[in-house]
Amino acid sequence: MRIHSTRFAAGAALALVATLGLAACGSSDDDGGSGGGGGDATTVTFLPKNLGNPYFETSDAGGKKAVEEFGGKYAEVGPDTAGPDAQVSYIDTAAAQGVNALVISANDPTALCDSLNAARDAGTKVVTFDSDTDPECRDLFINQATAEGIAKVQVDMIAEQIGDSGEIAILSAAANATNQNAWIDLIKSDLQANHPNIKLVDTVYGDDDDQTSFDKTAALLADHPNLKGIISPTTVGISAAARYLSTSAAKGKVALTGLGTPDQMRDYVKDGTVKEFALWNPEELGYLSAYAGKALADGDITGKQGDTFEAGDLGEFTVGEDSTVLLGDPFRFNAENIDQFHF
Repeated sequence: MRIHSTRFAAGAALALVATLGLAACGSSDDDGGSGGGGGDATTVTFLPKNLGNPYFETSDAGGKKAVEEFGGKYAEVGPDTAGPDAQVSYIDTAAAQGVNALVISANDPTALCDSLNAARDAGTKVVTFDSDTDPECRDLFINQATAEGIAKVQVDMIAEQIGDSGEIAILSAAANATNQNAWIDLIKSDLQANHPNIKLVDTVYGDDDDQTSFDKTAALLADHPNLKGIISPTTVGISAAARYLSTSAAKGKVALTGLGTPDQMRDYVKDGTVKEFALWNPEELGYLSAYAGKALADGDITGKQGDTFEAGDLGEFTVGEDSTVLLGDPFRFNAENIDQFHF
């Protein structure tokens, strides 16, 4: 797998929906879905969790760029609101129209399986991205980052910002959040193995509630007067913590980093409260997903481990275990690049 995280430009064949309903629900660009049978161009349809979501607008724009590069036909469809069954009708329509590749961020890991497998039986290749289904329900999953990569980038950023020495704390989401706890365990392991002069003095939970996270930040600063940094591996937590720090005496003295979105964090980066935070690049995620769909539709790969394919500017990628392709390390956002992203 090749990682090409430096490229960040500013961010089931859609059979063209012969049906008025599908076209009206978000098909965009070109004739978007005239179906896999129409000519030689590979038809690729993006089906995000919901339309109007800036994150998916960015990822799908990356997909559109890729499809245009390889001369295919791009379309985007989807529900207005996310829900376990909200994507089913779009999957069914894509299958009926003979779309070549359907790229979907699944709202539910199992509820879509019958429709997705029916689409595959009809000849549509299914690529999941951002949010996966059960592996038996798709041909490939494009994974934005590994747990190890997410943990490491957060440790690297806090270490850089506090001179690799001093007390830090973690402001997490809910205490029983599986992904958060996995990241925290890996953060602890990295600190112990590679950063002996950084001491993790506390881990608190804001329950992914803005006000609770805000209050927990205040409490951390009161309880640990020598605190030099906070890691918040949650977009709610980091933005709430930044809001608190931005108007406190700790601004510029206590470093804050973690996982956030550019739109949430832009003001805090520009006013100096936050130097750098991370997330994956959704534009690259969509771009890679589109090329993966083309490789499957063209028969260049089947999705088995060890398959390789080219993904335009991102280079060559290799299919890993469970038919998963890894985009790469999380992307770092800072004052130099944050205005290139809007999600």
